[in-house]
Amino acid sequence: MSHWMFSCKEVSRKVSESMDRQLPAHQRMLMNLHLMMCKYCRRFKDQLLIMHRALNSEDLPPGDADACPHLSGQACERMKQALKDELAKGNK
Repeated sequence: MSHWMFSCKEVSRKVSESMDRQLPAHQRMLMNLHLMMCKYCRRFKDQLLIMHRALNSEDLPPGDADACPHLSGQACERMKQALKDELAKGNK
């Protein structure tokens, strides 16, 4: 990194990494600073969180608002089912 601010490409990687492990404090700070200023990276993070929660929670009730913010219950269920179907294809 040649400058003090993460690029969108770096933030997308860091957001993904942060779902799997705790990032060092300085990386979290730079990522969050970027997220405060970049609506596109915030959207990416929100979408990644939706997919992460849908894949990691088999027992969510239909239309759970916490699992799929900004989506209707029906859309959330379709997304969860599509992700499960893709995961099942990959395991065959």
